[in-house]
Amino acid sequence: MIAWLRFLVTATAFVLVIVLLVPLQFLFLKTGWRPRTTTPILFHRIVRRLLGFRVHIHGEMAKGRPLLLTANHSSWTDIVILGSLHEMAFIAKAEVANWPLFGLLAKLQRTVFIEREKRGKTHHQASEIATRLAGGDAMMLFAEGTTSDGNHVLPFKTSLFGAAQVAIRDAGAETVTVQPVAIAYTRVHGIPMGRSHRPLVAWPGDVPLGPSLIGLLKDGAIDVDVWFGEPVVIDRKSDRKALARTMEERVRAMVRSSVMGRDFVNPDTESDSAILNDAKKL
Repeated sequence: MIAWLRFLVTATAFVLVIVLLVPLQFLFLKTGWRPRTTTPILFHRIVRRLLGFRVHIHGEMAKGRPLLLTANHSSWTDIVILGSLHEMAFIAKAEVANWPLFGLLAKLQRTVFIEREKRGKTHHQASEIATRLAGGDAMMLFAEGTTSDGNHVLPFKTSLFGAAQVAIRDAGAETVTVQPVAIAYTRVHGIPMGRSHRPLVAWPGDVPLGPSLIGLLKDGAIDVDVWFGEPVVIDRKSDRKALARTMEERVRAMVRSSVMGRDFVNPDTESDSAILNDAKKL
C-alpha cells in the first residue's frame, strides 16, 4: 500500500515537471537562449530525486574541450543520473527518437541519434558528433552500443570513437579529450545490491520501459556510484581502436570497484603518452 501511494505521489510530480519544463525547453531551443543547456540539468535533478537515487561522485568531469565522454550503460536511468550532474548531450540509437514521451525528451536535450547497424552512415554520423564536439558540447557516448545487465561491462564498439578523430581533422581542433565514465548501482534501501536485485534498475532492452519506470517510482532509495576516470588527450595520429580498448578497461575497472566494494585501481600499466605514441593512423 505504501509503495503504491509513493507511486501515485511521484508519478503526479513527474507529470507536473514535464508539463512545466518541456514547453520552456522548447522555447529555449527555438530562441537559442542560454537556458537550453541548463534546463535539462534541472529536469534530470528533479526526476533523480523523485526516483529516489542517491548519487556518489568519484573524480571530476574533465574541463578541456572538445570532450567526448565514454560510459557503460545498463539502464535508461543512466541518462537521468549523468544528465543531472553537468551540461552534456547524449548520443543515442535512432529508435529512441520514436519512443513515446522519452523520444521527445531526448530531442529537447539535443541528443544526436545514430543508426549503429548502417555502416555506410558511420562517417556522416561521426561528422555530426564531431561538429557538436568542436562547438563545445560535451558528448556522452554509451560505447557498448546497448544496455547490459549491470553486472558486467560489454566490449566497447570502436566505430564512433572516430568522431573524435573527425573533430580534429574537419573541425579545426588540434586535440580532443576523451574521458571514461562509469556508473554502477550499488545499494537499494541501504542494502548491498547483489545480482538478484540488479534487475530492479538494469534495463537490458527486452524489458518494457513502462514496468521499469513503475517499479522505480514505487521502490526508490537506490545508491549509485558515478566515476569520472583519468582522461586521455588524443591527436590526429591516435588509433581509435586502441583508444576504445583503453576506455573499456578503465570503465570496467571502475564498475568492478563499485560492484565489489573495493578501492579503484587504475588498470593501465603504461602511461597514456606511451599508448598514444604507439598508435597508428586511422
